[in-house]
Amino acid sequence: MTAQSAFDLIFRNAVLRGAADPMDIGVTRGRITAIEPTLACEAVEVDVGGRLALPGFVDSHIHLDKACLLGRCGHDHGSVSEAIRAVAGMKKDFTIEDVYARGAKVLERAIVHGTTRMRTHVEIDPRIGLRGFEAVKALKRDYAWAIDLSLCVFPQEGLTNDPGSEELLIQALRNGGGVIGGCPYTDTDPNAHLARIFDLAQEFDVDVDLHLDFDLDPSWWHLDEVCRQTEGRKYGGRVAIGHATKLSALAPERLKAATAQLARAGVAVTVLPATDLYLMGREATHNAPRGLTLAHKLAGDGVVCSVATNNVLNPFTPFGDASLLRMANFYANVAHAPVNDFDTCLDLVTELPARLMNLRDYGIKIGNPADLVVLDTQDSRFAIAELPDIVMGFKSGRQTFARQRPTLFRPGS
Repeated sequence: MTAQSAFDLIFRNAVLRGAADPMDIGVTRGRITAIEPTLACEAVEVDVGGRLALPGFVDSHIHLDKACLLGRCGHDHGSVSEAIRAVAGMKKDFTIEDVYARGAKVLERAIVHGTTRMRTHVEIDPRIGLRGFEAVKALKRDYAWAIDLSLCVFPQEGLTNDPGSEELLIQALRNGGGVIGGCPYTDTDPNAHLARIFDLAQEFDVDVDLHLDFDLDPSWWHLDEVCRQTEGRKYGGRVAIGHATKLSALAPERLKAATAQLARAGVAVTVLPATDLYLMGREATHNAPRGLTLAHKLAGDGVVCSVATNNVLNPFTPFGDASLLRMANFYANVAHAPVNDFDTCLDLVTELPARLMNLRDYGIKIGNPADLVVLDTQDSRFAIAELPDIVMGFKSGRQTFARQRPTLFRPGS
């Protein structure tokens, strides 16, 4: 037992991943200052009750600016290009207020589902201008009490073929854009698109997060060029690719080579189960392919991977609730993940996306912010297996939400 008088808050009886017994967590001025079996101190106490405590879920890829469009257009889109056109037709009329309201709805759902860190991709082009960017900047400011929001600015509909997009991207990078993205498969010159994105990344010293490919034809791809750019510019550990659905269509030997290439270059992969499964394989009349890259297997072979939300209630994905725990469970089902890999599936929405986003202060560790969410389970494997309630959350030691346990009204009670 350690005597300590400087704590403002103590979490009692928290089950931590990797610890054999429940621990107490001491917090001082919003940061973790002790983790021990028993802390002796007069301070505000929160009894975790032997439940699992996590540092919060990390959503490495979401689109707040085009969320919650269900009902504004038809949702019978059968391809990626049709979904892009549908949103492009609407976004010229998006206002800052509209984007803010839709984004706030998703952010609040994410917060009560335990997300404490998030990277949102924000479309920048002459149709939307900087309106979506300004709205999401305001969301970042207004919800900092509960979630850390990083803005990845990117040209959804091309760059070299879309005059005016580059100038707007530069404005966004000068005014709060913390990451730059790209979408080479929508550009008439994909390699020039990638080269310019990397140029801007180096100029502004920001990470790169690309929408790489979004089909199941492995006879061509831009992965080689991404790895070449990454290695040539010594940008390993600062580049991520999203979707990467072509990887799911590779034969084992070619997948093994691609996995080694990604690991060697230091390029991370984000899998987006809801959208990838919804839009891939639609041309099949039977035995439709899943189109889902197996992130847990890539992670086992040295590639930093994550599973993320992507779209919520729009033409790309007309459903969603911003729950990363549900997404990890969904992924584990579709990916045929064995029970022994359930902890890795939990890593895909916690530790691994934190690494992908280069978050240096993530985790329940001394010196880090006291960001915690408490799950109603004692075993991290059951977090994936049974989707337990997320009962409370804290940001820098301040409580951000609570969820009451449901009550059963039995006959005669």
